[in-house]
Amino acid sequence: MTTADETVASAPRTGFHDGELLVQRQAGVAGEARRLERMLELPDLSGGAQRFLADRTFAVLTGRDASGRLWTSPLRGPAGFLRAAGRSLRISAVPGGADPLHGLLAGQHVGLVAIEFSARRRVRVNGRLVASGADWLEIEVDQAYGNCPQYISRRTFLADGAAAAGAVTAERAEQLTPEDRLLIGSADTFFLGTAHPTSGVDASHRGGPAGFVHVEGEQLWWADLPGNNMFNSLGNLATDPSASLVFVDWVGGRVLALSGSAVVEWLEGSTTGVEGGTGRQVRFTTEAVVRWRNPGLRAVAS
Repeated sequence: MTTADETVASAPRTGFHDGELLVQRQAGVAGEARRLERMLELPDLSGGAQRFLADRTFAVLTGRDASGRLWTSPLRGPAGFLRAAGRSLRISAVPGGADPLHGLLAGQHVGLVAIEFSARRRVRVNGRLVASGADWLEIEVDQAYGNCPQYISRRTFLADGAAAAGAVTAERAEQLTPEDRLLIGSADTFFLGTAHPTSGVDASHRGGPAGFVHVEGEQLWWADLPGNNMFNSLGNLATDPSASLVFVDWVGGRVLALSGSAVVEWLEGSTTGVEGGTGRQVRFTTEAVVRWRNPGLRAVAS
């Protein structure tokens, strides 16, 4: 397990890494993916991307705690809490005291996805956490690109990001409770964190009809639905099984963060059914659980 205080390599990542290329070939879409590789060139966060980030009040961050364990955490703030320029992203918010990423250490790869549920738009940002303070983070960005609106459920937050109240206490465990399983089994949205040994960390959105995530004991599995064929998350899992998930109870503001390992299961010859028609599903094994509440995450379908 990589420790969070190791200094990451200074060379920025560009292009697909070995895991992404492997999964693209196995899925038979290497040619389609190659046409998208320019999206992974070093970004210039100006124009539309800069404006989109500046207007957001919600983002999700993936990083490692002090022990090196991977977690994915929600962030709330007023419009303007994400400020981008060139290859820099300044975040005027930090994981709260109950969050497993509280006190996030600089000098590590991180991934972020900023999402606008009501407009069904999202932008992913991957890079290095180069500095942090009591209420801010600064990322040197290696990649920034938009994703399609597929599988995003429309919802509107009930509290303004400026007034969103963070949680004070957290409950830590190693196993899921019946309440956890109910939240997971009824979710239409979760966020997934993955990592590559040398090419960085990624945070991504996953969505589908309520119940698309299945729970079997301490394992979860979901179909890999058709997407853009870049396979950023699955490519990471092909090289490093570390994974983290976060689910939100949008009615009550309850947050369920899971850390563990995941594997891509290839169902040979299967093109229909529970795996979503792709012949692939992801199986996650829970190793650590953190639960807390954040009233600022309450939202309604819109």
